[in-house]
Amino acid sequence: MSLLRPEAKAALHRWREVIAAGAAALAGLWLIRLGGWFLIPLGVLVIGLCAVWAVMAWRRMQFAQEVQAPGVVEVDEGQVGYMGPTLGGYVALEELQELRLLTLHGQRMWRLKQSDGQLLLIPVAAQGAERLFDAFGALPGMDTQALVAALALPKGASAARGLSLSSETGQIGPVIWRRPLRAVLT
Repeated sequence: MSLLRPEAKAALHRWREVIAAGAAALAGLWLIRLGGWFLIPLGVLVIGLCAVWAVMAWRRMQFAQEVQAPGVVEVDEGQVGYMGPTLGGYVALEELQELRLLTLHGQRMWRLKQSDGQLLLIPVAAQGAERLFDAFGALPGMDTQALVAALALPKGASAARGLSLSSETGQIGPVIWRRPLRAVLT
């Protein structure tokens, strides 16, 4: 028997990382309160790190979606995989060239394009899709705020830079990330 309602438990579970960052920041405040030439700067450093942690945790929380799509997302050692009933495959993050968010038959999907042109579609609402935030955040030049902003758009909204397809196939949104060009020395 639990003292908390299931809705409250679910909300606490969703906010758990932000709450942990806040609790750690309170420890930093305690260090500042103790005073001294060593503890005050240490407390300020702890609070600063906790602020960064809280912002990243909040963005990660905004990125997570309720599981409504079939299949499982797997992120393992620089490789992203999706195993679903009809779609699936793996992409090495080192080979990833482009990332988009598209709507296909009313379902939003991440579109990962490799350097050889192969595509992997991963439903936003698949189990384990929240792990993609950290994987995408490690890409060179990735703006994590752009990831969160892309998911904040309503399902049917198309961005100005997006390519609109027929309503039967869906909409391809704007490029969220593209691998920076590498200089070739000869």
